[in-house]
Amino acid sequence: MTTNDQFALVPRTEFDIPGRSHGLIDVVRWRYLLRLLVRTGVTTRYRNSVLGWAWSYVRPAAQFLVFWIVLGIFMNLDRVPNYAVYLFSGIVVINLFSEGFKNATTSIVGNAPLVRKVFLPRQLFAVSAVLVSFVHFLPQVALLLFVCLLMGWAAHISVLSILAVLAGMAIVMVFSLGLGLFFGAVNVRFRDAENIVELMLLLATWASPVLYAWTMVETAIVEKLGWPHWIVELYLLNPITQGVELFHYAFWRPASQEIVNSAGYAGDALTAIPPDLAINTLWTALIAIGTLLIGQFVFRRLEGKFAQDL
Repeated sequence: MTTNDQFALVPRTEFDIPGRSHGLIDVVRWRYLLRLLVRTGVTTRYRNSVLGWAWSYVRPAAQFLVFWIVLGIFMNLDRVPNYAVYLFSGIVVINLFSEGFKNATTSIVGNAPLVRKVFLPRQLFAVSAVLVSFVHFLPQVALLLFVCLLMGWAAHISVLSILAVLAGMAIVMVFSLGLGLFFGAVNVRFRDAENIVELMLLLATWASPVLYAWTMVETAIVEKLGWPHWIVELYLLNPITQGVELFHYAFWRPASQEIVNSAGYAGDALTAIPPDLAINTLWTALIAIGTLLIGQFVFRRLEGKFAQDL
C-alpha cells in the first residue's frame, strides 16, 4: 500500500484546517510552548541588570513609601489602623493587575515577528504575559507575608483568609487576561489602545480602596453627595476592588487584630468588612469570567488579520 493510499484511509475529520485557532483551549494543547514563553519572559526581564530580581521589590517599595508619606503622614490617612500593611496589601494586587493587563495588551505587537512568520495560538502571548506578572507578584506577596508574620498574623489566620488570597489572585488574573485579550487584539489595528490602557491603569489605583478605606467612598457618596446607595454597591462589584478587599481580609485584618482591639477600633467604620463580601466574590468572579469570554470573542474575530496589520 502506498503512502497516498494510507492517507486516503484517514477520515477527513481527523485533519485540522491549517492556521485555524481553537481559542484558549490551544493554550492547554500547546502548554510546552507556554512554559517556554513564561520561562523566557521571566529570565529576560532583568537581563544585564545590576539589581536583577531586586527590582521586584524596589518598585513596590518605592510606591509604598511615596503613598505612605504623602497620604499616610501628610494627609493623615494613617488613622486607618496599621495603615502600612493596609496600603501594601492593596499595592501588590494593583501591581499584579497592572503588569498583567499592560503586558497582555502589548503582547501581540511585541511578538510581531513570530506572528507574521509562523502559526501558533496567539492567545499564548497574552496568557504568558499574565503568568509572568504572577511570577513577579510572588516576591511581593512573600514580603507582605513576612511583615504580617512579625505582626502576629499567624495567630489570627483562618481557612477563610487562605481562600480569600486564592480567590483574590484568581479574580484579578482572569480579569486582567480578559481585558488584555480584548485590548491586545484592538491594539494590533489601532495603537491608541495602549494609551487607553495607560489611562485605565492610572485610574485603577484610585478607583479601588488601596489608598483609602471603602467606607470613605460610602460616606462621600451617600452622606455628602446624597446619591443612592446602589452606586456604592456597584463600586464594590469592581473585580479589582474585590481583589483588594480580599487581600485586606486575608492579610491586613488578621495582622491588625491586636491593634484594633487594644486601640478601641472595634465597630469603627474604618475597620468594617464590606457587606456581602462572600457573595460579591462570586459576582466579581462571574464578571471576570464574562470579561474573559468577551475578550476571547473579540480576539478570535480579529486575529485572522493580525499578520497583515502587523
